[in-house]
Amino acid sequence: MGDLTGSNAGIVIPPRNGAKLAIDQYNATNPKVKIEMVEYDSQADATKAVGLAQQAIKTDKIVALIGPAFSGESAQVAPVLEEAKIPSVSASATNAALAQNGWKFWHRVLPNDAVQGPGIADFIAGAAAAKNVFVIDDKSEYGKPLADAVRAQLKSKGVTVTDDSLDPAESDFSSVVNKVAAGKPDAIFFGGYYAAAGPLLKQLRDKGVKDAKFFSGDGSLDKGLVEGAGAANAEGALVGCPCYVATPDVTDEKVKKFATDYKAAFSADPAIYATEGFDAATVFIEAIKAGKVTAEDINTFISTVDFPGVSKQVKFEANGEVVAKDIYMYQIKGGNISLLGKASEAKLG
Repeated sequence: MGDLTGSNAGIVIPPRNGAKLAIDQYNATNPKVKIEMVEYDSQADATKAVGLAQQAIKTDKIVALIGPAFSGESAQVAPVLEEAKIPSVSASATNAALAQNGWKFWHRVLPNDAVQGPGIADFIAGAAAAKNVFVIDDKSEYGKPLADAVRAQLKSKGVTVTDDSLDPAESDFSSVVNKVAAGKPDAIFFGGYYAAAGPLLKQLRDKGVKDAKFFSGDGSLDKGLVEGAGAANAEGALVGCPCYVATPDVTDEKVKKFATDYKAAFSADPAIYATEGFDAATVFIEAIKAGKVTAEDINTFISTVDFPGVSKQVKFEANGEVVAKDIYMYQIKGGNISLLGKASEAKLG
């Protein structure tokens, strides 16, 4: 479940594909119990997502859900799944508060924004050596908490922080852009999705904000950022993510095989959250292989999983959070997304 056809579908299609790859590979082994993957296109609309969840439970009789993809829809759908006792594993929802509701059937296979935000902020203050940072958010259930986490961590490092927000539904961000230009920051961080990040970056560069390094979080880790900003404007932009993208330069044999299989299946290189989608599906596959075929039995099994996934070691804490906490930094180089490394170790080129 996620935004498969909306303005930020570029973040959701890769994990959908990763999940499909895992399930197709499992079904190809001719197992005793096969798996059918049903797709629910929420278009990131929380109200629509709730209706789809009810359909999935009552009509389609699902035993598990991969998703929802985004935090806003996850906050609305999780209580519905909880009541129906349907386990879920999100490959991309990062709002930290999602793990604080006492849900027993909710899980995610990536670190949250309380980990991502400080990880990116430490890189901004450390490797990027920024002393004056302008932090912008899109007021969403994803973007604002992420930006707030960045703000708090930067301030703890003695960095001067200026705050503002924008409405991603608008196309003219001149109010924010003018404030950034006047502030002359060393760096800019945007908490939001690539559909707004690209135009924002273009307008900043067009306004003459040329030297400030542009940062964003996982919601902007898509080539849509380059398309929205223009290749020249996007060059050098930095994006942090609690995800491990199988870029062409990876050396891990398991990840390389995943990338090869993914490209063969979808005629595209794996992108953001593709590996996490594969791992989320694998959680359910492992449960079914162990003979757990009812929703409640699958959920009980999830508390015991501990396997080397493609993205990370997959093991869950009691609140549904994944144990692994690595954040990675990526940079736009030559119009492409390249991996710099773990945020705690990466250096600017």
